[in-house]
Order: sequence, then C-alpha cells, then structure tokens
Amino acid sequence: MAVSHHIERFHELPIHEFTPDASGPRPAAESVAWRLSLEYGAKEDFGRLWQSFLRTVDPARVRAVVIGAWWQDGYGPVRATVEAIAAEAGRLPALEALFLGEVTYDECEISWMEMGDVTPLLTAFPGLRTLTVRGGTGLVLEPVRHDRLTSLRFESGGLPATVVRAVSGSELPALERLELWLGVDEYGGDTTSEDLAPFLDGSRFPKLRHLGLANSEAQDEIAASLAHAPVVARLESLDLSMGVLTDEGAAALLEGQPLTHLRSLDLHHHFLSDEMQQRLRQALPGVAVDLSEPEGDDPDEDEDRYVSVAE
Repeated sequence: MAVSHHIERFHELPIHEFTPDASGPRPAAESVAWRLSLEYGAKEDFGRLWQSFLRTVDPARVRAVVIGAWWQDGYGPVRATVEAIAAEAGRLPALEALFLGEVTYDECEISWMEMGDVTPLLTAFPGLRTLTVRGGTGLVLEPVRHDRLTSLRFESGGLPATVVRAVSGSELPALERLELWLGVDEYGGDTTSEDLAPFLDGSRFPKLRHLGLANSEAQDEIAASLAHAPVVARLESLDLSMGVLTDEGAAALLEGQPLTHLRSLDLHHHFLSDEMQQRLRQALPGVAVDLSEPEGDDPDEDEDRYVSVAE
C-alpha cells in the first residue's frame, strides 16, 4: 500500500490548487492552504510557478503552502525547489505551515522522490508552526533550533537514521506533535532503537503531546520500548500504526505502564490476533483505539508481513 490520495485540508484550512491562468475570483490568501504542483511535462519549471504564485496571491497573508510534484519530468531532485521557497521567506511573514512532497503513488512512488536538505525550510521561516515532509531518499536534516514549531512530520518508506538523529539533536521547545514514518531498510530506513531513545525519556521535547513512531518493521521492538518509556505518561495520543505490529508488541504495551490516560492509540495496519484486539479494547475502554486494516496473524507467515508504505 502507498499514499493513494491527496489531502483535502492542511493546517485546518481547505486545500486550493494554484493555477496561474485561473479565471474568476481567487479565495483570500489567508483562507486556504495553497497547493502548487507541476503536471508531468509542464513547460515551466517550479521556480516560475512559485514566482507566479507570489505575484498573483498576496504572499504576506499566506498561512499555509502545500508543494506537490516539483519536477517537469524524470522525478528531479528537490534542492532547487527548497532553495526557491527559502529565498522568498521574507515575502511570506505569515506562513505557519508547509508540506513538501504532497505526492501520491500515481504521480511518483514515495521511494523515487529525490529529496535533499530540508533544513533551510526551518531556518528561513522562524514563524513556521507545522512542517511535513514526504519522501526519504536522499533526505537531509541538520540539527536546528526553532522556537515556534509545534508539529514535525516525516513520511517515508525509509527514513534515514541521520534525519532521526538530527531531530533528536534539535532544539524545539514548542514541539507538541512528532511523527516519523520509519520505513524499511531496503529503502534506507536504518533507524535503530538507540536512535529512538532520546524521544522516549521525556526530556527532549517537554511539550510533546503526540508521538508517532510508525510504518516500521521493528514495530514490536518499538512498542516494547514505549511500554516503560517516561514520555508516554504525558502523551495524549500515540501512533504505532502502519507497521509490523504483532501480538508480542501489543502484549508488551499492555504489560507496561498504564495507557488509560491516552485519548487515542493508533494501531491501524497490524498483524494482531482477534483475541489480542479484543484484549486491547477491554483494557483501554476510554481510549479511541484504531484497529482497522488487520492483515492477519499467522505466525508462520513472518516473511509475508509488510509495512503499509515502503516503495
């Protein structure tokens, strides 16, 4: 399975596709999340589309931007796109949310997206509150300090450990939501339990209320680590979805610290038995537990277990 549909809302705003030659009135600049995307074989590159957007819409009032396909053909690297956006940061003082790579598998498999250094998106926009990045191949992040960022999300079929370590090495005092799609080793997902440890002791991001460590082949190991992790006690929601979670990992969760304080526990796309699913529901009656997308629990079919998003 892969990302199959475009988002309809971002930063609590409806998505509006920017087209340079659109007729009729446009929505107020601050009332929508503007999506910019190139069609395959487009005559103009992303830089020209970006400049057209800045000329057409009042950039000083734009609150949210969603970047789709940035290539004209050949799934080109993202570097020039990141540079073009960061270079105009001064014209976007109200920008609060940015999504880089909002692309479906019909447009490009997530592992084919040629990423690069996304650090400039944080350093250029000190007022940014939400950053979402899709794609892990060649992805780079340097440790940064950002005082206003409340939500950071990396969606990947294989998230490099260097990126995970850069996140844990960053100073993000306002961070409330952190979501990492860890992916598989075949596509560069080489994160280890040692890399995740800084997120679990509860001291790294003092305002964290939502933690997602998802889409992992090591979902059981992650669940076992979280069973006694200090950070869990102050979370409102926990996401261990999309990975290879079995009864072993779920049992470790239930046998660890209490989880009844959570508002939600996302375990969708799992390999849990019917008995374990029932046990989870009974143990967490006041928690919204998402057990959708069961993939079977045959212990003799380990090789057939898979994460939700890889290629």
